[in-house]
Amino acid sequence: MASRLVERFCSMVRIDSESGNEARFIEATKGLLEAELSATCVLDAHGNLIAKIPAKGAAGAAPIFLAAHADTVKPGVGIEPIVEDGVIRSKGETILGADDKAGLAAIVEAVLTAERRPPAEVVVTLGEEVGLVGARNLDLSLLDAKRGVIVDGEALNEVIIGGPTHASVDVEIVGKAAHAADPENGISAIRVAAEAITRFEEGKLDEETVANVGTIHGGMIRNGVPGRATIEAECRSLDHDKCLKQAERMKAAFEEAASAVGATANVRVRIEYEASRTPEDSGIVRLARQAIAAVGLDPETDVILGGTDALILSGRGLETAVLGTGGKAAHSTDERIRVADLEKVSEILRNLLEIAAED
Repeated sequence: MASRLVERFCSMVRIDSESGNEARFIEATKGLLEAELSATCVLDAHGNLIAKIPAKGAAGAAPIFLAAHADTVKPGVGIEPIVEDGVIRSKGETILGADDKAGLAAIVEAVLTAERRPPAEVVVTLGEEVGLVGARNLDLSLLDAKRGVIVDGEALNEVIIGGPTHASVDVEIVGKAAHAADPENGISAIRVAAEAITRFEEGKLDEETVANVGTIHGGMIRNGVPGRATIEAECRSLDHDKCLKQAERMKAAFEEAASAVGATANVRVRIEYEASRTPEDSGIVRLARQAIAAVGLDPETDVILGGTDALILSGRGLETAVLGTGGKAAHSTDERIRVADLEKVSEILRNLLEIAAED
C-alpha cells in the first residue's frame, strides 16, 4: 500500500492547482476516480467535483461523504516532491501541497482498500484557501450523504468538531494628499491608520478570540503626504457575539481616528462564516473516534480558530467533522508529511468506512 499511496500523492502534488487554477487538477482527479473506483462523477455549477462510489458489502447502509480541497497556496507551481528518510517534502522552492492533497490521496486509498463500505461520495472543493468558496457554492442537491468528514486537519488523533465566527474588516482611509515639504496642507491616511490600530487590541484577546491587522497599503511616493490608505484586518471568535463586538470596536477605532483629524474612514465588516459545532455525541463524531481508536491512537475532540470547509457544510445542515493528515508546516516551503502518517490517515479512513458499513 505504501508505495502506491506515496506515488499517488506525489503525482497529485505535481499537478499545479494554486487557488483559482484548479481545473486541470480537478479533471485529473475525475479521471482517477472513474478509472480506479468506478465512480460516477459530476461537476457542479461552481466546478466542485462530486464522485459517487457504490456500496461494497453494506446493503442499506447510510451514505457518507469524504471531502478534501483541490487548491493550494502559493508558491505552488512546479512542485517537485522528494522522499527522504521516510518524509515527503518539496525540494524547497515551493510548498509541498500536503494541504490538502494528502487528504485526497488517503481518501482514494481508503475507498479502494476498504473490505466493506457504505455508498461513498468523494467531494473535492475549489477555493478553500481563499475563503472556503467551493464549500459555500457546493450544490448539495447532488449529494445523497448527510454526514461525512473533511480530511484537512493536522493531528491524526484529533476530531475537529467546531470553529469560529470570522469577520473581515476592510478599511479605506481618505485623507488629503500634499507635498512632504508642506505637511500642514495634507492629512496623512497612513498616520490615521496607525493611530486607529493603537486604539484596539490585537493578537490573542482571550482563549477563544483573536484579532489581526494583516495588510496596510498607502501612499505613492516617498516625498508626499499620503492621501489614501487601505487596511485588511480580521477577527475571529468561537463566541459569535464576541466576534461581532470586536469587529465593531475595530470599525469604530478607524472611524474615530479619521474623524479626529478631518479624514474619512470607509469601513466594511463582512461575516465570512459563523461559529458552529458538531455535537460530540453525533454519529459522525462517534464514527471518527472509533476509527482513530482502531489504529491505536487516543481520539480527542477539539475546536479551532481556523476556518475549514466543515464550518460551511455544518452551517448548511450536513453533519461534518474534520480529521487530520499528520502534515506539518502547511503554507510554508518547509511543509512535509511522514510516509507513516500518510499511511495512518488512510488506515483511519478505511476503518471509518468499514465501521460505517456496519453502523
